[in-house]
Amino acid sequence: MTFTAAEQAAMARALELAATPGVPMVADTRRVGCVLLADDGTTVAEGYHRGPGTPHAEADALARAGEAARGTTAVVTLEPCHHTGRTGPCTEALVAAGVRRVVFAESDANPVAAGGRARLEAAGIEVEAGLMAAEADALAGVYRLAQREQRPFVTWKFAATLDGRSAAADGTSRWVSGTAARRDTHRLRARCDVMLVGTGTVEVDHPRLTVRDDEDRPVEHQPLRVVMGERDLDPNHGLDLHLRTRDPRAALADLFGRDRQHVFLEGGPTLAAAFLTAGLVDEIVVYVAPMLLGAGRSAVGDLGITTIGEALRPRVTDITVLPGVDGEEPNVRLTLTPTPVTPRPRNERHT
Repeated sequence: MTFTAAEQAAMARALELAATPGVPMVADTRRVGCVLLADDGTTVAEGYHRGPGTPHAEADALARAGEAARGTTAVVTLEPCHHTGRTGPCTEALVAAGVRRVVFAESDANPVAAGGRARLEAAGIEVEAGLMAAEADALAGVYRLAQREQRPFVTWKFAATLDGRSAAADGTSRWVSGTAARRDTHRLRARCDVMLVGTGTVEVDHPRLTVRDDEDRPVEHQPLRVVMGERDLDPNHGLDLHLRTRDPRAALADLFGRDRQHVFLEGGPTLAAAFLTAGLVDEIVVYVAPMLLGAGRSAVGDLGITTIGEALRPRVTDITVLPGVDGEEPNVRLTLTPTPVTPRPRNERHT
């Protein structure tokens, strides 16, 4: 496989476009970016998929390029689709536009959409695959889990002090995390299509659960704001959906049935413990503040673990220091992948 420096730079840009925050995705859609290059390596047009029913990344870029698309190289994060779904086949759009070469990162594992490479090559278009495949694969992790498990991917986010407290003894929790951490949280929220909390959090904190910019203004695309729990709530709580269940698996099945792909779990310790013990947390993001409380609410409730050998030991995948704003102390963001929680029956535990 031979890729030019311009194609490598274009693929990096296409991945950025694919990850554009605030774009709503549903269970069967992918985040895809596309860059069209002229023969001299300059960019002719860019495009990305903006959600269900909107043009795919290739069609978006081709529409922006117009006649200038003829003879270009299309650099795409995913193999162009060769089927008609909510929109037409990207392969046919590329052929009709006169694209000379297509470079894509990873093949489409969806059998419904497969066959794009073969169609392009049959039309005389040069095709190369595998450029920055690992990066594209990481971007597709949420989609693949949703398809495999038939449920949304779950990111559990919380903020805690050095001694693991998410709120003080009197219940106050604003602000455990700093300004930079809160802004970063909104960036992460923008990747998701569901914000999920429990009834207790709604009653105590009255959360907005919106995605906001650095000036605290709501962005255009907002996730579905969901509260979970059997307790009755004031009908004016302001959220979009109340799932009257305590079973996390049932809640995720309901949300997947509503075409939701990524849940951002921001509930309290009880809800977090329920999802963890059910093995239904796929990513943990924690903001650690340089603060000690000594008492107060823990970040997570009882996991049924009574001895150190049974401890949940998530794998750290990223550590980032977020600088303080306006004199604040820095916060540390940890990103982790959970391991299964399998506490033994109580009569087998150590004393």
